[in-house]
Amino acid sequence: MMQSVELFSGCGGLALGIARAGFEHVRLVEWDEAACATLAHNQRRGVMYARDWPFSQGDVRLVDWMAIPGDDLDLVTGGPPCQPFSIGGKHAGKSDARDMWPEAVRAVREVQPKAFIFENVRGLARPAFAEYLTWITTNLSVPSSARYDDETHAHHLGRMMRQGIAARKYDVLVLKVNAADYGAAQKRHRVIVAGLRRDLGGKIAPPIPTHSRERLLWDQWISGDYWTRHGIHAPSGPKTADRRMVNTLSTRLNAPPEAPWRTVRDALVGLGEPNGDNDHGHPDGARVYPGHTGSPLDEPAKALKAGDHGVPGGENMMVRHDGSVRYFTVREAARLQGFPDEWGFVGSWSGNMRQLGNAVPTELANALGRWISDIIGAASLAWGKGARGPSRHLHVVGLGRAHNARDERRQHARAETREETGMDVMDSSFGEAMARRMDSIQEAVHGLQERAEAMEGAVSANQWEAFRASLGRDLPEIRRLVKDAAAQMRPAT
Repeated sequence: MMQSVELFSGCGGLALGIARAGFEHVRLVEWDEAACATLAHNQRRGVMYARDWPFSQGDVRLVDWMAIPGDDLDLVTGGPPCQPFSIGGKHAGKSDARDMWPEAVRAVREVQPKAFIFENVRGLARPAFAEYLTWITTNLSVPSSARYDDETHAHHLGRMMRQGIAARKYDVLVLKVNAADYGAAQKRHRVIVAGLRRDLGGKIAPPIPTHSRERLLWDQWISGDYWTRHGIHAPSGPKTADRRMVNTLSTRLNAPPEAPWRTVRDALVGLGEPNGDNDHGHPDGARVYPGHTGSPLDEPAKALKAGDHGVPGGENMMVRHDGSVRYFTVREAARLQGFPDEWGFVGSWSGNMRQLGNAVPTELANALGRWISDIIGAASLAWGKGARGPSRHLHVVGLGRAHNARDERRQHARAETREETGMDVMDSSFGEAMARRMDSIQEAVHGLQERAEAMEGAVSANQWEAFRASLGRDLPEIRRLVKDAAAQMRPAT
């Protein structure tokens, strides 16, 4: 099973979708108390996937990602706080104290995963933030190049650009997606920043949408399957904005190949009217005014929003058959975000709606997870057949000094930083992490033995025994040296 770590986990939408795509979460980090209460609540109740998550509440700026166990982790994911770039926010961008993109870059720098996926609002792609988006993608492609404390983003960007293509460690792709195109019951436009490590030799291309507006309109106004499925009569005709597309579809012989967009009605099937049970209640007071309208039942919902100054009501209302409106319940909003009905929320209606407004739809997360899993799998398969990239097997250098592929890349990044800044980035946590990996080195030596014995005489028995004996003498010494170094670098208490 592929492994991942996640920062800015929120109430679990991205993590749930990635887990459903087959990834095992090694660590999740979230600082918001309400979101952590929701994660803990579902973990205690044994909800599927959440019950196994090793999540912690804390500031990502204090996390030592190098201490994450495991060799060559597959994926880093996260949703850096979006308020600095949100159209509904203050638009402060990199000047906003909530901007955590530098921490997303640091996680990639320290974990050095095979791939990464970060989600943000579409406002990040606005012209006003073009230079900063370029800085984000460039730094993610060269994560070893850390920005100095007193260095401007523009100067740092120039320094990275001068290093050239050869310095890039990741191929980075910026995607503008609509969650409705991947099975979410919301028209939720987002920016995805994804990357694949270049030494894998793979290619990263945009995912193919699985759902479409065209197919929904076909099912509603050409075949009528949508209304039949819900057991209701079709309205008199499509709304004005859809008529041209419906006329075009009427000339086709076959339905569009994608699945239809999922609507509010689709998402709420079987839930029934609000009764106050299982987060299925709502406050009164919903009303319509210009710029503040709800979501029709037979379309994907408007994007749920958390809001910069509280919960905006228009995006969190439904429009009923008679044209009246009411607020979505927390359970209805959870369904629109793809959470199962057993996923509970802790807190008030407004607080829970804020959590859900910040969440990544699980269907979008799942589609992205399956997409990147296929890319990693294809690249790793090619790598295993001798394609580009360093050997994944153990290397023995000099006096029995051993390290695996992940540590080799870290040593290289450390050397680059030392050469560029004159500073050594190795610290006590790194030394301790190396010490913990000595046992895995011994396991790798056993793998070497098996391969050597299969070489049909290329290595004689005497040569192998001498080699094994030398490693047996060296490994305890390496362990002692690393532990001593870690102890020396540990700050005094």
